[in-house]
Amino acid sequence: MSKYNFDKVINRFKTDSIRWDQYDPSVIPLWVADMDFESPPCVLNAMKNRVEHGIFGYTHEPNNFKKNIADYVKIHYDWEVDPDWIVIIPSVVSALYSIGISCTKSTSHIITPQPIYHHLKLAAEESGRNFDEAQLETIINRQILSPKSLNKVINKNSELLYFCNPHNPGGTVYKRDELIRIVNFCNENNLLICSDEIHAGMVLDGYKHIPIASISETAANRTITLMSLNKTFNFPGSGLGWMICKNRSIREKASHRIGSLIPHPEIFGYVATDAAIRDGEEWRLALLRYLSENRKLLIERINQIPGLRLYDIEASYLGWISCESLPTKNPHKLFLKYGVALQPGYMFNQSNHVRINIATTHSLLKKALDRIEIAVKSI
Repeated sequence: MSKYNFDKVINRFKTDSIRWDQYDPSVIPLWVADMDFESPPCVLNAMKNRVEHGIFGYTHEPNNFKKNIADYVKIHYDWEVDPDWIVIIPSVVSALYSIGISCTKSTSHIITPQPIYHHLKLAAEESGRNFDEAQLETIINRQILSPKSLNKVINKNSELLYFCNPHNPGGTVYKRDELIRIVNFCNENNLLICSDEIHAGMVLDGYKHIPIASISETAANRTITLMSLNKTFNFPGSGLGWMICKNRSIREKASHRIGSLIPHPEIFGYVATDAAIRDGEEWRLALLRYLSENRKLLIERINQIPGLRLYDIEASYLGWISCESLPTKNPHKLFLKYGVALQPGYMFNQSNHVRINIATTHSLLKKALDRIEIAVKSI
């Protein structure tokens, strides 16, 4: 039995939570990607101590912060990173937008996978560059980006590939051979890779996260890797992340807006991340065990509901559900009518899908799944 109580019910209404304050209190909100669990004690205690100090002036990164990140990456992902390759950022999302502009020319072409976390697509749109979406292939219930899909959208001006691993919303954790094929394609076509790997710390049992930049020397020299512990340890409201880029020229381009258009991280992002790196591992492993139980429940229930299909969840707490066989054009609206708010598929350019967040208590997830089943039976 875990010493951490993930079954604890915490009232999040009227806490300025985007996820919980969007809908009526009768609705179960399983849409925005944060968790209904307290952050680990090490993070809470570190923040409490900092608050009790009482002064929150301008701050710099803690001593040995980049070295501690490099050590963390080596321990967890078997990737040897020089601390000089690391740039501290306020969030992965802000870096996505900055890189689309800073690391490409106005005439460049950008490729994004489809479906994908909407900020990757928006970053391509907001850059003002031409872009195309490479459709993911579904292979044995896993969604992956393949050279075949990339070949359909590549052109002579293509310069940047936005990539996401573990994948959001599909839940795929890319295997080494799959990453090698993507790297080889990018090498052959001289594509820079911007890899969103924010869910790397939430790979579930039986799977392993491999940073795409760790595949080879050439991969390292053409990749900007974006990571953060915000999602893993549940403090996305106190943002901090980091980019890793071996190529100095690319690293300087990618980071030159930080401190100007992109602010430096705020003080509690440093405090929370430092504490999680030092003392958060036991809590993280307990969290993954709890999420694995929720995943098991989700698989059992969704697979029993006619018209729904769940893609394999290999990482994180997000499930991607196909509603293509249901006689409705808007499954999000259907489920909302019956009291469950899921992330609408149109945010990922697939309106006949929904994304569910299972990072909640067993009891609330069961209640939500009951409502989903009733909703499907109603049509």
